[in-house]
Amino acid sequence: MRFTVTGEQRKNPFLRTVILLFLGYIFLHWISNGAMYFLNMGLTYDSVVHYYLGNPEEFSRPRSYDGMLEVAHFHLFAMGILLITLVHLMLFAPLSDRAKHFGIWLPFVLAVGNEGAGWLVRFAAPEFAYLKVVTFLGLELSLLWVMGITLWSLVANRRGGYRIRTTSEEA
Repeated sequence: MRFTVTGEQRKNPFLRTVILLFLGYIFLHWISNGAMYFLNMGLTYDSVVHYYLGNPEEFSRPRSYDGMLEVAHFHLFAMGILLITLVHLMLFAPLSDRAKHFGIWLPFVLAVGNEGAGWLVRFAAPEFAYLKVVTFLGLELSLLWVMGITLWSLVANRRGGYRIRTTSEEA
């Protein structure tokens, strides 16, 4: 990521191409994530509850602990890698510190909340279905925002906003 600090991405078309292709790939992931969500449930309380707790009328069974654990194991790792990479690229955009804090914290909190909400619906209370819907929508929107900011900073060809603050500046 040295090239984003030194400004090399503005001079090197190969680096710009790699970042653009990465953003395109992540955008496809974003689309498939939404498609998978809507394949299994919708944005309604009942659809989320039926997905996690089953629905006798449709002969669907509740999600199993081991099945959910297997999905969580993969999701927590994969989303962590995705978020650290994507947010790291966003850090070099010319944004205010407040916007960067927002862009860092929000996707991570929403990703954990989205994963945890399913567990809460299944094993705590069905009312957490509302949390599942809110965190899913929030995660999708925050990922789109971070991708958009990263793309904007690359296409606008502006000098990056990465800086290291000293302790005297933070006070």
